[in-house]
Amino acid sequence: MDLIHVADAVAREKSIDKEEVLAAMEEAIQKAGRTKYGLEHDIRATIDRKTGATRLQRYRQVTELVENEFTQMTVEQAKREKKDAAVGEFLIDDLPPIDFGRIAAQTAKQVIVQKIRDFERDRQFNEYKDRVGEIASGIVKRVEYGNVTVDLGRTEAVLRRDETIPREHFKNGDRINAYIYDVRREQRGPQIFLSRTHPMFMAKLFAREVPEIYDGIIEIKSVARDPGSRAKIGVFSNDSSIDPVGACVGMRGSRVQAVVAELQGEKVDIIPWSPDPATFVVNSLAPAEVSKVVLDEENNRIDVVVPDEQLSLAIGRRGQNVRLAAMLTGLDIDILTEKEESERRQEENKLRTALFIEALSVDDMIAQLLVAEGFSKVEQVADIALDELGEIEGFDAEVAGELQQRARDWLQARAAEMERKRKELGVDDAVLGLPHLTPNVAVKLGEKGIRTLDDVADLASDELREAVGADHMPESRANEIIMAARAHWFKDEAPAASPEA
Repeated sequence: MDLIHVADAVAREKSIDKEEVLAAMEEAIQKAGRTKYGLEHDIRATIDRKTGATRLQRYRQVTELVENEFTQMTVEQAKREKKDAAVGEFLIDDLPPIDFGRIAAQTAKQVIVQKIRDFERDRQFNEYKDRVGEIASGIVKRVEYGNVTVDLGRTEAVLRRDETIPREHFKNGDRINAYIYDVRREQRGPQIFLSRTHPMFMAKLFAREVPEIYDGIIEIKSVARDPGSRAKIGVFSNDSSIDPVGACVGMRGSRVQAVVAELQGEKVDIIPWSPDPATFVVNSLAPAEVSKVVLDEENNRIDVVVPDEQLSLAIGRRGQNVRLAAMLTGLDIDILTEKEESERRQEENKLRTALFIEALSVDDMIAQLLVAEGFSKVEQVADIALDELGEIEGFDAEVAGELQQRARDWLQARAAEMERKRKELGVDDAVLGLPHLTPNVAVKLGEKGIRTLDDVADLASDELREAVGADHMPESRANEIIMAARAHWFKDEAPAASPEA
């Protein structure tokens, strides 16, 4: 019964299953038995779960063809010991209990200790892998070169120096709260990585302090942090009767102050989230006042116009306010004063006017009329319905028809010219078949020496955007083009269909 008592004690102490402890003991006894009787034998040990009695047995399998005489035997040999022996059956011989010598006992102990350590590591990994995304609380065990080892009770975690808030210092014995952002199974055991700078750390702190967030009435839509300095958090209420900002601030600021205290005084701006990107950007730039916004959804960017006296407030110290707003909204934000916006608009109108004068062979007045109506590309003139074009003041059906025909002729001539240049540069036809690849873009690629599908496939998204002009291609589109170019690499790897299929 001593073995049973030991297994019970170890299972309780290490918080692992008693059956796993007994399995480790069986393996240790089995290893000792093989050491005594020969490693080539198939020797197995079993421990009776009720009495603790140990049995050591040799297994030999009945086979038609013997490949290993120590673990196998022919049917004829087997029938000498058992008359009804059949192929595939095991003949089991009981072996006398072994008397553990010092070396055998030490070996058995090492096997048991190693097995229990492996079971313990598996338990720790399985326990914490499902806790990624939670806040863990522990005691600082040691600090080495700014990296903090935290005792979580049953295991240890690591808070690296770059995951701590600037200017915060820990010493042994300090209690610490941190966000579990990764759990990895490594050779020396599960490694749990903590962070106090992760954006979701602040979100989880708010969920802890604000019951409405925990209950799902208020949602945290996005978080942006400059750790130790300032943060912005976008919140939205699913109940129109509850103000999400007020709920997060709390009575006399009690809720937000609890979060600020945990974040070492980090200032938190609580922003009402809106499904309209323009409204959300205006809210996120508070306290600065915004005069106008111009959203470019295709390129995922937005121009924000502010009064001259509000410029420094909108940008913030070292660009902090606009940088956090861009992180919060996921848009590239360009801050302009009203004067700068007016000058930019005038310059754009001048360029568009010149484009229409050249492409449509019209005078300055007609070109300016088209620009004033919102036309910015020749393609828009060519594709618009003829009656809509004729409704422009000063235009009639004849003028509209002539303008549209000239636009189409110019586009056709330019396409032919681009096609000629593409062929001169040696850009493959397959490249032109990629999504979003116009002849104009193909020519730009050819001028940069990018001529085949493999050339495009070897690029990174920023390299492709640089080749064609980053302003004309968002990153998502560049990634789509590159993945389409790589598709032919994997065609040969597709598994062949089975005859049944």
